[in-house]
Amino acid sequence: MKPKVLDSFENATATHCVDIFQRGDGSFGFEEFRRDPEDRGLWQCLNKFGQGVFATGQAAVDAAKESVPWLNTTAVWRW
Repeated sequence: MKPKVLDSFENATATHCVDIFQRGDGSFGFEEFRRDPEDRGLWQCLNKFGQGVFATGQAAVDAAKESVPWLNTTAVWRW
C-alpha cells in the first residue's frame, strides 16, 4: 500500500519540499524532495529520511524540523 501524504511543506523558492506521510501500518514518516528547471520541474526524491518510523504525525513533523534546516525558517504549507 502506498503511503498517504498528510502534509506537504515547500521552501520559499519552491525548489524543495518535505512531505509528511502515513504508511499502511499506521506509522508515520517524512521525506525531502527537490525540483530543478532542467528536470522540467518534476519533484525528485532525495531518499534521505523516508525510512524513519514515527508513532505520530506530529513526531514526524518534529523530526523533519530537526533534520531539514530550511523547514524552520522558510517553509510554507503547500496543500
